[in-house]
Amino acid sequence: MLNQNQINEISQAVRELTEAPSCCAEAREAAERWLAAAGTPAEAEASKALVAEMEDDLVTVDGLIAFAESEAGIGHFGAETAAAIAAHGRELKASGAAYCDCPACTAAKAILDFKELLLG
Repeated sequence: MLNQNQINEISQAVRELTEAPSCCAEAREAAERWLAAAGTPAEAEASKALVAEMEDDLVTVDGLIAFAESEAGIGHFGAETAAAIAAHGRELKASGAAYCDCPACTAAKAILDFKELLLG
């Protein structure tokens, strides 16, 4: 089980995820379950679920570009916004970034930085 300092650090990233407008419902649910379980006997199982969800949801720069340029991405964002997102993704890639920098992906990456602690 995590100590209180570790819980506090991880909780900050988890709360940032839940507050991110770009956070999907499944990630928000896993985050909320983890927050409720932190410091309890249910923490280990909630931690596994949170890590698994973050690994599924963290979008690579290449994935961001591909989605933004796809019919699904254009349908989701609209043509103009999708083109801007794809261009932003290419800028990220050119700068050496590996992942999308939206608030949800940034928080997911921060949570995954705690993976070893979470999985103990």
